[in-house]
Amino acid sequence: MDKIRIGMLGAWRGNNYIDLMLRDEEIELVAVCDRHKETLDQVELPASVKRFTEFDEFLAEGRKLGMNAVFLCNYFHQHAPFAIKAMEAGMDVVSECTSAGTMKECVELVRAVERTGRKYMIAENYPFSLSNMEIARLCREGKLGTPLYAEGEYNHSASTADLQHLSPGRYHWRAWLPRTYYVTHAMGPLMYMTGSMPKYVCGRSVYSPAIRRQVEGFRSVYDGVGMMFCEMDNGMIARFTGCTAMASDYSRYRVCGDIGGAEGGTGFGENVRLYYHSYALPEGITEPVTIYRPDPATFGKRAEEALKAGHGGGDFWIIENMKEYFLRDVTPFFDVYKGVAMSATAILGLRSSLNHGENYPVPDFRKEDERVKWENDDLTPFPDENGQGATMPCTMPYPERIREGQ
Repeated sequence: MDKIRIGMLGAWRGNNYIDLMLRDEEIELVAVCDRHKETLDQVELPASVKRFTEFDEFLAEGRKLGMNAVFLCNYFHQHAPFAIKAMEAGMDVVSECTSAGTMKECVELVRAVERTGRKYMIAENYPFSLSNMEIARLCREGKLGTPLYAEGEYNHSASTADLQHLSPGRYHWRAWLPRTYYVTHAMGPLMYMTGSMPKYVCGRSVYSPAIRRQVEGFRSVYDGVGMMFCEMDNGMIARFTGCTAMASDYSRYRVCGDIGGAEGGTGFGENVRLYYHSYALPEGITEPVTIYRPDPATFGKRAEEALKAGHGGGDFWIIENMKEYFLRDVTPFFDVYKGVAMSATAILGLRSSLNHGENYPVPDFRKEDERVKWENDDLTPFPDENGQGATMPCTMPYPERIREGQ
């Protein structure tokens, strides 16, 4: 492949990436697809970029135009079927947010990648902020010792007006999104920093009367927080949220080893707080606590440029990772196996919450004997656009349901 000729599915969520693609000489944006014509019409595109409202037509006509890759920015829980269709049409795939909405889809997606031989990556951008990349560097270089514990929080509360705007319609996916499901922004950075994968998950979610008062009538999830606790394959433990709406003004990340600890997040800006025991300072370290802004040049010549892109530079690095993978065969950290591991952790985290914190093993989707156990598990908290199809709760029992024994 000499050039990525890409199509974008999802004009609204994909708009930030569209801007980056249009400025990149190694990428040609061929087409944009969105089933909402009014959204599609609002995106500023060169005349050469074709617009479609039907995905099948987008794929068929895109192939005629030389399209060889698809970037998925469609609804959160619907990525896997579209990814599979694109790969079966001979295209490589970048999937934004979560890889799959059910355990069955996790299995189907991995099998499709292996069957078609196409390249697949997930566009998880939070690991690539300046501070998170620095914590990852500290871990890789052994500056913290052996990782023992990590934590990640992703907080995204909003006003009632904003929540209504973000979930138009009673059956929009955001109206039914369990607190554990949007796990990639809290869990993804921890996996990247420590190079680890989840083995077991238990979860807890907490009902919030205030959130119920705020959203009742247009959303169905009344929990304020979903928290998961994982045993990772490197022996450490990790605690992280899904997408919370608790009264916290920032998202944060922390890794503690047996020598040192590091943390960063919104409350620190681009800074990292590095800690060592005062009685066991490493050579060259004079203070137990150091707060500093990492030098962007540590992460390459274009790192300063990256900071101008969305999500603290994360969007820039997603595009760079995509180019390295699709054009030069450099496998990204977030391949299909890590993508479905995060999806499965989120799904099983909800089930754990609904079962008083029961511990669930997270399948290793590289192994067919583990995949087969989940190939028919299509339980979902999401109804279709007619309000049908949800087969499990999306929220913890609230007071009336508890009294009614539900």
